Amino acid sequence: MADVYDEKELDLSRYGYVPGDKFVAYVSSYTRAGKKKVGIRVYDVNVEEGTLSEKSEIAITNSSYVTISHNGRFLYSITDFGVEAFKIVQGGNLEKINRGSINGMRGSHLSTDYNDEYLFVCSYHDGKITVLRLGEDGSVGEITDELFLKGLGSIAERNFRPHVQCVKMTRDNKYLCVADLGMDHVNVYTFNDVTGKIKQCAVLHSELESAPRHLKFSNDGHYLYVVHELKNLIDVYFYQEIDGVPDFEKIQTVPTLNDYHATGSAASALNFSSDFKYLVSSNAGDNSVVIFKIDPDNGYLEKVLCLPISGEYPKDAALFPDDKHLVSLNHESDTMTFFKVDMERKTIIMSAKEIQVDKPNCIIFHKLLPEQL
Repeated sequence: MADVYDEKELDLSRYGYVPGDKFVAYVSSYTRAGKKKVGIRVYDVNVEEGTLSEKSEIAITNSSYVTISHNGRFLYSITDFGVEAFKIVQGGNLEKINRGSINGMRGSHLSTDYNDEYLFVCSYHDGKITVLRLGEDGSVGEITDELFLKGLGSIAERNFRPHVQCVKMTRDNKYLCVADLGMDHVNVYTFNDVTGKIKQCAVLHSELESAPRHLKFSNDGHYLYVVHELKNLIDVYFYQEIDGVPDFEKIQTVPTLNDYHATGSAASALNFSSDFKYLVSSNAGDNSVVIFKIDPDNGYLEKVLCLPISGEYPKDAALFPDDKHLVSLNHESDTMTFFKVDMERKTIIMSAKEIQVDKPNCIIFHKLLPEQL
């Protein structure tokens, strides 16, 4: 693999862990009819103990996913009405900025470009990608591009039409990668950071009926990880740009399950540790979490453990910033469960009382900036 990638690695000062660092966690969830519409909860994080303490609640409908801008100043959330923007203020609390329409059905995932000038939103239900301009104050502006994906999948059940599940930029900020769960592939688009327009330039084909769900790029931008919901596997790609063209080479495929596992399992989560040395995924049905160690030289994944999480349908799972604790968001049992992790012994042990949360969906740990302390 020729290495012509010349971008700098992501600044880890916002992501790595040093004892004494102050973290908060944002948990998004679906909201139910007739109940208080608390879609986002903010928690203080005790890293050493591996626990969360709720500090505030945000009234928002069906916050199926949240993301934080790369400068660490703003949080964006899906809502029934489109997207909402928040400023991260003192103590990690959220202050609403504004709301923006995506001109379509409710979104499933969102992320910003690496200059925090645009917000990308995708929709599972209508197979749409929407690009919105962002203001310097973090506000959501006008739509600069929108695209409804088309096509016919492999079977007349779930995979019969586009279901867009994840949108992520390459770390060089040149290409938008879009996981189409319904069509079993990842679309790659060129991105014009002046006009905010996208144009398809490549397709990464997954296994038939595998359902690519989430995407993550390694810290140095070389490696793309794609978790597949229906076949419970992760594909690893080596990424580089050659003569102005994106090149993705599949170098590894690993299962997210043990050889022995529950039938009807579906992979869901995909999260890096704060130092990018580990990758975490989860399996609904099997109700387990899997942790992989990442080889820094070639991006390969080596399974550390795959163990049960004491809940139903772990929609998301993440390591605490110290890599010694883990939280699982259990969508069907309405709980978050907590574990102490021993990477050497390849074990997790329940270490704190579970927390009740209606339909938890996503968690993000955020290291507070100096002005947010």
